Amino acid sequence: MKNGHSYVPISKIYIDSHIADYQETIAIQSRLNVPASTIHNIREVLDLVLHSEDPIQKGKEILFITRNKGNFIKKCPGTRHYTCCGYRILHIGTFCTMDCTYCILQSYFHPPVLQYFVNHRELLTELDQIFTQKKVYRIGTGEFTDSLIWELWTNLSNLLVPKFAEQYHCVLELKTKTTNIESLKPLHHNHKTIVAWSLNTPQIIDEEEHQTMSLAARLNAAAQCESWGYPLAFHFDPIIIYDGCEEDYRQVIEQVFSHVSPENIVWISLGTFRFMPDLKSIIQRRFPNSKIIYGEFISGLDGKMRYFKPLRINLYRKIVSWIKEIAPNVLVYFCMEDDEVWQKSLGFLPSERGGLSRMLDESAVRHCGLNLES
Repeated sequence: MKNGHSYVPISKIYIDSHIADYQETIAIQSRLNVPASTIHNIREVLDLVLHSEDPIQKGKEILFITRNKGNFIKKCPGTRHYTCCGYRILHIGTFCTMDCTYCILQSYFHPPVLQYFVNHRELLTELDQIFTQKKVYRIGTGEFTDSLIWELWTNLSNLLVPKFAEQYHCVLELKTKTTNIESLKPLHHNHKTIVAWSLNTPQIIDEEEHQTMSLAARLNAAAQCESWGYPLAFHFDPIIIYDGCEEDYRQVIEQVFSHVSPENIVWISLGTFRFMPDLKSIIQRRFPNSKIIYGEFISGLDGKMRYFKPLRINLYRKIVSWIKEIAPNVLVYFCMEDDEVWQKSLGFLPSERGGLSRMLDESAVRHCGLNLES
């Protein structure tokens, strides 16, 4: 799995009867070629998952094709205690076929079910509505799922990338730990789609990011997307503290810039491992060999367990310095950190530069050709 295509464990499809005759539904069935059942109530799927021996694993093995009954575009669920980036989520589906020990989705959904929404007419209508506002929006599909796991059996990128290419105020970010990029090659993107990778050290990838692609594979995929003209982004989140981690993260940063040019990187985010307390027991049960939950943690203002602040600042300072030594102009920002961390790690506050949202918008304008003003 670390060197080949991303793992697809799906063994059964359940289809919402309301969308059974949708063209996309039929196409997914054809591509996956596994047993399928049409159901009239989601309760059938939820009960099946809940009553299994390992509901989280079971949730990765079945695919529920259904409708999104709410809004497709949502605000990122940040918190008032930490600086939020003003992201918008494009809610294409839920859960993931990969199996990272630290994944918040294990406790976020009750139960976690791999769902894919096929009512794309409503999705496109919402995008048209937000495009007509002529305001800069950064929109991503990787909050409740991985953006590119769906490429193996859907035409999602073929739907979204050309759609964003038609306008000049919004950018789409596809965030992934896969190398499912082949479908992106022929698409007209007009620099309005950023392809982004979550990165970590080889040790963390091997021990904690199960069924994901290797660091080398991810960076090779990034270089390929760069050759196709796509803007890039990278997310070091979660950064995990362990013996020897500093040298390992330094080497990862060197490898990033040996594969791609700093000029094509829209942003790099940093965020240390944090988790709601109820995730701890899930990790202990599902991944008894994992040691990531036994670090020096305290309860943060948002109720999440976080590394002791001096530990975070110390590692952030070093990672920032390694990035800036090679790529001084790349925008580096923190995901969900407070002003003290920003000041002591980066030497400034977001408010001094118009706020984090403004900083990210301006970087998108520079790299993706957006119009900051209507």
